[in-house]
Amino acid sequence: MMCQQLAEGTRWTRCGHFQRHLVVAIVDCNTKRCERSVYHPSGCRLPTCAKNFGQQIERDIDRADDYCWVCRAAQERAVRR
Repeated sequence: MMCQQLAEGTRWTRCGHFQRHLVVAIVDCNTKRCERSVYHPSGCRLPTCAKNFGQQIERDIDRADDYCWVCRAAQERAVRR
């Protein structure tokens, strides 16, 4: 288990992708083996401790009835081939 970022952003409904605008909070996993947790000992040097955040939690603040920029660019490239 690892700490997670709670992100707010746009959900592109046609492709389902999420465009993050802002990280609004950190959800603490409350474990000693995660370097992002407040429970991780400050002097710990164990290489087995998690160093990164886990999968972000996505909160949709708006929805766009379209494909995201990346998907639209891929579609345009495919048409040109």
